Amino acid sequence: MMIFWNWSKSIVVWKRVFCIVMGSLFLVSCAAPPTKPVSQAPKASSPSNLPRTPKVTETIVADDSSSSAALTPVAFSEIPGWDEDNLSEAWQAWLQSCNTLRKRKPGPVNWVAVCDRANAQKPRDAKTFFENNFRAYAVRNQITGKSEGLVTGYYEPIISGSRVRTDRYTVPLYAYPKAWVRAKPSPAPTRAELMNSNLLKGSELAWVEDPVAAASMQIQGSGKIRLDNGQIMRLGFAGSNDLPFKSSAQWLLDRKEITRAQATMQGISEWAKRNPGKVEEMLNSNPRFVFFRELPASANQDLGPIGALGVPLTPERSIAIDPRAIPLGAPVFLETTRPLSNQPIRRLVMAQDTGKAIVGPVRVDYFWGTGDEAGELAGRMKQNGRVWLMLPKRD
Repeated sequence: MMIFWNWSKSIVVWKRVFCIVMGSLFLVSCAAPPTKPVSQAPKASSPSNLPRTPKVTETIVADDSSSSAALTPVAFSEIPGWDEDNLSEAWQAWLQSCNTLRKRKPGPVNWVAVCDRANAQKPRDAKTFFENNFRAYAVRNQITGKSEGLVTGYYEPIISGSRVRTDRYTVPLYAYPKAWVRAKPSPAPTRAELMNSNLLKGSELAWVEDPVAAASMQIQGSGKIRLDNGQIMRLGFAGSNDLPFKSSAQWLLDRKEITRAQATMQGISEWAKRNPGKVEEMLNSNPRFVFFRELPASANQDLGPIGALGVPLTPERSIAIDPRAIPLGAPVFLETTRPLSNQPIRRLVMAQDTGKAIVGPVRVDYFWGTGDEAGELAGRMKQNGRVWLMLPKRD
């Protein structure tokens, strides 16, 4: 049985039909705020010993010309690593999803009922809860038939800085221009045009020391500024010039300035230190420009940045997805590997974020957390992986 499901319009159409899907999937890595990898990275690594996708007996396909997601029902026992993951560690992230999901009007997917039931559960009962209340579906691309896709990483940077320009902090981060609220220029100016004009004068929100670090925060779409008095200024995505993202790493690779192994945030930073006179040219190779807004101070500074779902992201338990293929807020089981290795990552995560570079049914950006260590992992992550979507059982 094939079920056509339109996430955006919540229309369910039932049809009986057999489906054979053939083709191949070409993976391309690119990035755009608020959720995306910093740069190109070494050739993707595959999860080890991936079992073959079982024969399709029932498929759910997104009834949307812009989506190619197909879902095959599977037993939880068929999901590699399901019995090994400590699902209680994902419980708080699931409750964060419910903070938004329970506000949705009841439809073909009844998130309200399952979230209400979650309130009565304890984290130690997470495995039983998900098995009793959800059905699992293996995700594949219905056009190509592929169930394996690209998994990249992102993080929340922490940069030293100031609210005012100083001799040390000379690189501005900008708020969204007030004039653009009324009417955005058309065509929108590129980064180079913005930097060589007075269009952003007066929109400075904070000042940092390193232009590459500032560009990295733009790519991530959020971050923290550590002020000299010890306070933390948290910035979130406020908008952009709406131009497409182009990889500075690819620009460097094309000019043989770095090797593919150096095409990471860390490698680019090292290159910039050796070539200060070329930094602006490198940064201007990306026409996209991102603006920020200051977020309210939180009593819990350990909370992650706010994702597209509107809830704080949880390190290693939140992902960005294409919402045309996987509904925001949904639990997803991810199988991939750690950066530059075959060490498996098999864990329950929550689809709580999106990004312009995250396109397709088997395309994931994995949130590593906050700070330099998370940045090291995110900057090197370009792995292959598979996902299983979980949808509430129909009452």
